Amino acid sequence: MSIFDRRIDRNDTGSVKWGLTKDIFGGEGLLPMWVADMDFEPPREVIDAILKRAEHPVYGYTFVPETTATAISNWLKKRHDWQVQSNWILYANGVVAALSTAIQSFSNPGDRIMIHTPVYTPFFEMINKNDRIAIHSPLLLKGNLYEIDFNNMEKELQSGVRLLILCNPHNPVGRVWTKNELIKIGELCEKYDCLILSDEIHSDLIVKGTHVPIASLSITLSNRVITFVSPSKTFNLAGLQASAVIIENENLRQKYKEMSERQGFFTLNTFGIIAMENAYRYGEPWLEQLLEYLSGNISFTEQYLLKHLPEITFSTPEGTYLLWLDCRKLHLDETELVKRLIKKGKVALEPGSKYGKEGIGFMRMNIACPRSLLSEGLERLRIAFE
Repeated sequence: MSIFDRRIDRNDTGSVKWGLTKDIFGGEGLLPMWVADMDFEPPREVIDAILKRAEHPVYGYTFVPETTATAISNWLKKRHDWQVQSNWILYANGVVAALSTAIQSFSNPGDRIMIHTPVYTPFFEMINKNDRIAIHSPLLLKGNLYEIDFNNMEKELQSGVRLLILCNPHNPVGRVWTKNELIKIGELCEKYDCLILSDEIHSDLIVKGTHVPIASLSITLSNRVITFVSPSKTFNLAGLQASAVIIENENLRQKYKEMSERQGFFTLNTFGIIAMENAYRYGEPWLEQLLEYLSGNISFTEQYLLKHLPEITFSTPEGTYLLWLDCRKLHLDETELVKRLIKKGKVALEPGSKYGKEGIGFMRMNIACPRSLLSEGLERLRIAFE
């Protein structure tokens, strides 16, 4: 039995996924397969390091040691062939918080910020809540594969876009952008003097292809890229709220640092630091087992749907543990889709419209759970639409 087959009771732990599903979806007895965290315990080395630190009875102010930056740098070099210097690394409580800080650092109210839709919901929220204007550049769905519409992207950039928030790997469609695609993005952003905020939080969760950090492609490009990474998705540590912001350009780095300090950010919490460093130091064997298990879950889901719900399809994700289910052949509007899932199937999935109008007719499903739980979720999905 795989270590990922163990079912862990997360009730009464303050879990958003398991504790708030009823409040958010309005149904009783729902199986939560919506929010993007995993139902797996992290590497044992991370747990042991946290327990050891917790045994020390003083939890005063903590600084992030140089060893943490070294662990991050070594990880990025080994996993993604990206040489990052320690002094390029800053810290934040999470990638969404860091994105908001970057938006405030490098743009002004009323500025235009581009996103490739359908895309991760907090991108919309951080743009709107900071009084910027979201410019949608819709992805093109060709067969089962999403592509960037570079003609549309260039047309929108010509209107004076200040920032591009790039999602790589892309949430929710699961694309891992190729080197050629990233080069084309970089060329357009350089041509129209647009900075790139690259959310690479899912960069370690690659089930097909290779992740390429866009900042690693050239010195010219790295001077206009702010990269966001975190062990939170990779090792299921989201509740510890620790992420890294990588900025090679010294002027941009100083601007970000000043804004972060203006907002009152001082340091990461004690256990976030411990978890981040130990995950990047010792978590690789665990991650390799995870990727194999996730690949099995994807295949299991594909076979189940083909047999029991052939009207629902998805393109095999290249990255993330999220499936972007195409439900359009069911010929139901989104309200009815959600109603059947909640009332009849008793399963909670994310409705596609949350990711932009291009997501209408789709549902996002998190398959990072024990296979027995996934099987139960798929059976509930079948019941919802039988």
